[in-house]
Formats: sequence, structure tokens, C-alpha cells
Amino acid sequence: MKVLLCSTPATGHLNPLLAIARILAADGHEVMVLSGSAFRDRITAAGARFMALPGTADFDGRNILAVVPELAQIPPGPDWLRVAMERMFVDRIPDQHRGLRDALQAFPASVVIGDDMFFGALPLLLGPRAERPAIVLCGTSILHCARPDRAPVFLGLPPAETPEQETAYARIAEAYDAAVDRPVGLSLVAVLAELGLAAPPWPLFDAVVRLADTYLQLTVPSFEYPFAPPPTVRFIGALPIVLGQASPPPWVGDLDGTRKVVLVTQGTVANHDFGLLVGPALAALAGEPDILTVVTAGGRGLDAIPGPIPANARLSPYLPFEWLLPRIDAMVTNGGYGSVNQALSFGIPLVAAGLTEDKADVNARIAWSGAGIDLATNDPTPEAIRQAVRTVLDAPGHRREAQRLAAEFATYDANAEILRLISRYGGGDHVRSAA
Repeated sequence: MKVLLCSTPATGHLNPLLAIARILAADGHEVMVLSGSAFRDRITAAGARFMALPGTADFDGRNILAVVPELAQIPPGPDWLRVAMERMFVDRIPDQHRGLRDALQAFPASVVIGDDMFFGALPLLLGPRAERPAIVLCGTSILHCARPDRAPVFLGLPPAETPEQETAYARIAEAYDAAVDRPVGLSLVAVLAELGLAAPPWPLFDAVVRLADTYLQLTVPSFEYPFAPPPTVRFIGALPIVLGQASPPPWVGDLDGTRKVVLVTQGTVANHDFGLLVGPALAALAGEPDILTVVTAGGRGLDAIPGPIPANARLSPYLPFEWLLPRIDAMVTNGGYGSVNQALSFGIPLVAAGLTEDKADVNARIAWSGAGIDLATNDPTPEAIRQAVRTVLDAPGHRREAQRLAAEFATYDANAEILRLISRYGGGDHVRSAA
């Protein structure tokens, strides 16, 4: 069967789709990936054909500030979210959609699988079902649909527990609607009108969850807030780690069990300034003789990490998670959704600090689930990091909750779920006009 994968050209969006591409290719399916030119080699290495997105959709999301420079001047908050949504996503819909149509002409797939922010699929979802293949979207971020307590997405608000909280959330929602959803919605209306379509009745991020034929949420229910999701949503646990993406570092022997190992990561998007988390974390743990601090730079050069580098630190541009995660006692993270879920699937307690992109909401879930500590800032102090790390290492509560989540992850088989879904949607021929 032909399966077309469509990815926003950013590592955190592409990695899950490459894991799916490998699953499908191993099962004998023919796979094409539509994404940015910067990722051609990684895509073909996964055993998939590659097709580049056209025009403005073909950007390199590994450096978000190069794509949307004005974000560097805006602090985390509603204005940052609005600009990011408009410039990174809404403005790219026409070219993404054009690339999707062209790909379906060249590669008439029975199923399209996209990441949750590949909004170029939205015009097809708004059109006649009979004139498109099945469209499956993957939740590479928090489940971003409307909540009954009206808390807006991406602000890091846990479920309301009292009427007073609900009232407060309603006020926040009104302000958020005026600052984010309404202007983004107006931009979306204009873009879709050019394509001859009316906008959906929900905000952009809510709409794709509801309109997808199936929406695969890449986590377990206990790491999501306890609200009934739309019927399209299916939890499938964590995707398997793609093996061999990096070689073990030369200092593998240092992880010999004599010290507790703490992984520090700023991911692959919000890592333009290692002074926000990596630098303070290195300073925080430098004086802890029972800790070995391991830093992955997400592909950036190690010279970008602020010094001095403590004697108990080990650094690498990339690290193979299949080797590393079983050896980790705690992780300090800015809240990348994929790495957080992978860590939790191994029962690793977390210390989180990050407010940009979706990170405030990811980190709020870490605290709400009990699996770690959310420092609720974008630039934590070394002392705050040190105290939080000592807490998750020395007190049993957060590790116990992380291990509870790991046991839940173990009940899911994402590989089998994906193959079952593909089999269901590939059972008959679809009209594959992308007009």
C-alpha cells in the first residue's frame, strides 16, 4: 500500500513520522515523506522516498528564529504564540497544501499521515470526504483541543478544581481569545478564502483534532488531563525509538553505575541559547559528587555550551536514546514532548523548565501527573535546578509516579496500533483527487 507522510520541517515533528515510516517500510508498504529539503538525507535513510515541500513551506525548523526572526524580540506569552502560529503555520498553509496535492498526484496514496501541525492538510479535511484519501494526524504535542474548564492551550494551566478556578480560567480564555485565537482565526479565514474554503467553527489547533479521520496521540491517557477527548482521538503510547541515529560517545564507560546519571537537554528547537537551561544545569550539578551530568546539544556544536564545563559533565552533540535512557536516573528538560514521553516510558523522573512553543503545557502535565517538577520558568536559576534534581533523585514520590506511567506505556504497542490502522484504512480504493 502507498502511504504518504507529511511533516512540518522541524525535528520534533519529523522524528515521530520517521519512526512510523520505518514501521510501515518494514511491513512492506511503499512510503513517501513530504517535508523540508534540509531533512532529505534523514528521510531517505529511513527507507522512504522524499519529496520537498514547495515555496515558503520548505524551511528548516531546526532554527525557529531564522524562520521567524521577530520571535527573538518577544517574551514567552500570548504575543509569542500568536506570531508563531501566524508566521510558522497559517502563512505556510497554501504552499503546504500545494505540496500535498502535488505529492498525491505523483504518489496516489491510500492513507496520508501528518503531524498535528501540518495544517496544509486542513483544506482536504474541510472538503468532501469522497475526494481524498484517509487522513491520520499524529499528536506530536499535547492534546490541543477545547477543555471543559475553558483553559486555553499552551499556557500551562492544570485542570480547574474549584468554581473559582473555572471563573479565573474563563477570564483568561477571553483575554487569550482576543490576543491569540481571534487574530489567528482572521488570518486563517483569509488564507482559506483564497483556496475557496470557509474556516472551521473551531480554533485552528482544535479543528485538526476534530476533523482528522483518526488522531493518534503519542502518549498514554494518564499523561493527559482527565477530560473526554473528541471521538477521533486514539492514544497509542510512545513510538519506538529510532535506532542508530547516533553512535555511543567515547565516554560510555563513565556510566558505570557508581554515580547517578542526570540527562540535560534543551531539545532541537528552543536550543538557540544554552544559557537558558544547559548552562545553569551544569553549574547547578557541578558540586554534586554523586552525580554525572550528561548533556546532549540536539545537534548543535558543543562550543555553544557556556563554560566552564564541570569535571562531572559529559557532552555530546547527539546521543543514542536507546543506549542512554536505560542508564538515566533523572532528566532535566525544557519540555520537548517527544523526549518527555520517551523518558516517562522508561520511568525516568523529570525536572522541567520551559515556556515557549508548547512547553508550558507539557511541563504542567509533568507536575500534574506527579512524575516530576515544573520550575515554571524559561530561565531557571542553578539553585532551583539543583534543589529540584536532588528532590527527584532522593525522594521516592516522583520516581514512583514516573514508574507508574512507564507501566501504563508498557500496555501499549504503537507499532501494532499503526499497522492495524493502516490495514483498516487501506481496505478499499479511495478517490484521490486533491483538487
